Amino acid sequence: MKQFDLIVWDWDGTIADSTGLISQALIKAAEQAGLPGLTEARARSIIGLGLRESIEVLFGDIPEFQAQALVSNYNRNYYNNENNIVLFEGIAETIIAIDRKGCKQAVATGKGRRGLNTALQQSGLARCFNATKTVDECFSKPHPQMLDALMDELVVMPERTLMIGDSQYDMQMGKNAGVITAAVSYGSQTAEHLQQYSPDYLFHDVATLSAWLLEQT
Repeated sequence: MKQFDLIVWDWDGTIADSTGLISQALIKAAEQAGLPGLTEARARSIIGLGLRESIEVLFGDIPEFQAQALVSNYNRNYYNNENNIVLFEGIAETIIAIDRKGCKQAVATGKGRRGLNTALQQSGLARCFNATKTVDECFSKPHPQMLDALMDELVVMPERTLMIGDSQYDMQMGKNAGVITAAVSYGSQTAEHLQQYSPDYLFHDVATLSAWLLEQT
């Protein structure tokens, strides 16, 4: 008996192996904007948030001109290299297999609409998703608005919805929306860190996640 009617995926660090590119683009942007240096671990810690929210977490209340410079530099650094992003091995096949089973799928991401649309086109997975929400249309994670909007649009109850993500913000958003949560430790945050946010399930690799999802859908 299938457990879920809707699978909601985070994008960066869950579907796309993009955490390294994001963190390096952010580290370089902070340097270009004259802000305090960031470590790789610190930069990775905010993956999942919207860019503006990330700036607030990392640097606090900085002058607007500096925040704008950081956003502009980050976008330039990121988009110059976005064609180099690859998907985690086996993830596309998993999403396609779930789609063929007739289970609804969606994306909830801290990316902007432009970035997600580009990623969907490049990956060839756009047709597999019934709906998508970005930080341009909704409050940033961990606010539940993305999930609430997706469940309303696709007419699915929280207890029949699964949120899959690689960050604490995905887990917190899922809890705030009352859905089932599955954390993956192959992205931006470690299993030990993710366990602090009490995911319902925790997976260390795509193969194990895929086998389990195909049983539940």
